Amino acid sequence: MTADGDALAGFVERHRRILVLSGAGMSTASGIPDYRDRDGVRRGRTPVQGPEFRKMEAVRKRYWARSMVGYPALSAAAPNAGHVALAQLQALGKLGALMTQNVDGLHQRAGSADVLELHGNIHKVVCLDCHASFPRTFVQEQLVEANPALAGAVATPAPDGDAHLEPDALAEFHLPYCVHCGGTLKPDVVFFGDGVPADVTRDALERMSDADALLVIGSSLVVYSGFRFCRMAFETGKPIAAVNLGKTRADDMISLKIEAGAEMTLPLLFSRLA
Repeated sequence: MTADGDALAGFVERHRRILVLSGAGMSTASGIPDYRDRDGVRRGRTPVQGPEFRKMEAVRKRYWARSMVGYPALSAAAPNAGHVALAQLQALGKLGALMTQNVDGLHQRAGSADVLELHGNIHKVVCLDCHASFPRTFVQEQLVEANPALAGAVATPAPDGDAHLEPDALAEFHLPYCVHCGGTLKPDVVFFGDGVPADVTRDALERMSDADALLVIGSSLVVYSGFRFCRMAFETGKPIAAVNLGKTRADDMISLKIEAGAEMTLPLLFSRLA
């Protein structure tokens, strides 16, 4: 780790406008599971697809039932040492803008400023009909009140506040609803099968354009919304470093790769540069 730490510290010192891109591996030390193993293979069932969620009540019931059980564990998760060290490095001016594929809000809670959430935030809910916005905690209260049989159920956590649970009586499950118009509620996240909003994409592309290097932390980069920035950096001659356990889709573009957890690597980097 000493040689890797020296190399990463040197990378950071050589570049003054490093864009940071974080993924699910950033939050595993906080107890939030990730989607893929070290070979980039997806674990478990295929996640909910956005088009199906909007079209099919059965899909919405399955999502909200599992989320009702899984969300309390996610909401109780705290930033880990990697989140804290990243915020400290930003405060020192050692790292620049931050983009994340995560929806857990832990970067903000750790003190990072101006975080661009590529895939939204799980702690917010929107109405698909009148576009009202609600805290996820409010919707959780609505779910528990309407579905007391599931309240207090225990299941193995899954990524992004999901749970490995297949309720027996989804036909009897009561969906949450918009208290303003009675419309359909959706977590304010980008589901699989949906695209990143245009305004978020513009902001992200501007950040990549302004950067002189890219640092990827905890992402396999299998999803195009993250991989595209590696491709942009590579094509414009901007060096890429990565801190990630396992393969990434951009391994052939990365000039410095450290196979270690962010919760170990980033505090050591901070101690070297502080």
